[in-house]
Amino acid sequence: MSETVKLSSWNKDCSRRGFLKNAASLSLAAPLFMQCRRNASGNGKKRNIVFILIDDMRFDAMSCLGHPVLETPNFDRLAQNGILFRNAFVSTSLCSPSRATILTGLYAHKHRILDNQTPLPESIPTFPVQLQKAGYKTGFIGKWHMGGSKDSPRPGFDCWVSFRGQGVYFNPLFNIDGTHVQREGYTTDLITEYAADFVKENKDRPFFLYMSHKAVHDDFVPAPRHKNKYRDIVVPEPASMADTEENYKGKPAWLKAARKSCIGVDAMYDNRYGFDRFYRDYCECLLGVDDSVGAVLDTLEKEGLIEDTLVIFMSDNGFLCGEHGLIDKRNMYEPSIRVPLIVHCPALADRGRFREELVLNMDLAPTILEAAGASPLPSIHGRSFLPLVKGEPAGWRTEFLYEYFWERDYPQNPSVLGLRTDKYSYMRYHGIWDINELYDIENDPHQMNNLLGDVRITTQVGYEIESSSVMDRRSRNMYNGQIKDPELRSLVFDLERRLFEILDQTGGRVEPSW
Repeated sequence: MSETVKLSSWNKDCSRRGFLKNAASLSLAAPLFMQCRRNASGNGKKRNIVFILIDDMRFDAMSCLGHPVLETPNFDRLAQNGILFRNAFVSTSLCSPSRATILTGLYAHKHRILDNQTPLPESIPTFPVQLQKAGYKTGFIGKWHMGGSKDSPRPGFDCWVSFRGQGVYFNPLFNIDGTHVQREGYTTDLITEYAADFVKENKDRPFFLYMSHKAVHDDFVPAPRHKNKYRDIVVPEPASMADTEENYKGKPAWLKAARKSCIGVDAMYDNRYGFDRFYRDYCECLLGVDDSVGAVLDTLEKEGLIEDTLVIFMSDNGFLCGEHGLIDKRNMYEPSIRVPLIVHCPALADRGRFREELVLNMDLAPTILEAAGASPLPSIHGRSFLPLVKGEPAGWRTEFLYEYFWERDYPQNPSVLGLRTDKYSYMRYHGIWDINELYDIENDPHQMNNLLGDVRITTQVGYEIESSSVMDRRSRNMYNGQIKDPELRSLVFDLERRLFEILDQTGGRVEPSW
């Protein structure tokens, strides 16, 4: 399931500010990177771990993956010397639910962070708490977001540098271990400086660093050094962006209507952008994150930690750039649910490989805990992909559950419960009387041909779990004999069965909140 990554050369130099001056005066308690465990490096020390989380980054937003515009030498450098997971996904494509899943290893229906306002309860076990128990110094730097009205330190972290809600791109007010400190400068660079200082100050003891960028969340403000870099490019438009009858044939009515909403290309972000400016600003803003990754790698290299440190790079969700006439996320289309995932640890794994398995955001917690030699979290839904990193044989999942819960602030996006397999993407909508969607991803990767495009929903079906026989009857009631092709009918009922089995097995007997 692996192959060598063919990437272009990369440039180790990057433009960025100098590291934070006088950090000691801010009384920062820095996280520590774990020095290698014997089973990986032979030196008997715990492995340092850095987790870099980007906001709203597309799965293909790297020059090494053939992006038509971006030049990302440091993302490419990370992939060249690491492992690139080409089928990484989130189980809920929304900031806070995804971040809660990363921390807990649970589906959203279990941890119950279903929107961007709900704080993560301190009673829910998280992997940073387990790392503390295993002797790690833990630190969080950047955007937390869950319960964004507060910025106070959260359980599981010895060191805390964060801000309220989405934060700002310039001159942020940081909460540093409970004390507010006003900083001047570009937030991406400041987060990077704190992170680099943490590494340097704690290089002699094991640490875990969670570095969480605000970028590239709207509204996109590039660093001054990157402003207008892509001013003269021709902005590409995906084929599915066309506002034509043919493009929307067989698609649900809500999708075409959403074009004229704040998450559609005809009125994006309440008409604050035209599509071309939106695309250019997004790309320019992402360049600061590429610089940041380069700065972290350079620091690890300078401190002699680059070979043994486990660096994991990921986004909290995907991002649409015109596909199906949409921007943003919150739906189950591929650009929304697919995310970049790179794992870098030359002492642990061969360099420059691809993996094709379906890896999820809920797999981060068990993977990091296994790499640290820490106790696992109880009753989680994710699974450690460390064996995949090492190139060891491992039977792996071939499907996962996707769920998005309707938000009052985004009424144009219906609730969806879906199943993504290694071949199909099945979307089952709730709260609307419309068409469901089914795509053959192998033969239709851009999701242009809805296999259920002529099948109207006649009986709305609830979200609760049923026994297989009853569930089959309810599925048949929903489609009411409209699926004439026997092979398609059999496929749909099989996907329904497998979807509800996962929901049942993961404690999904929920009372809908919409």
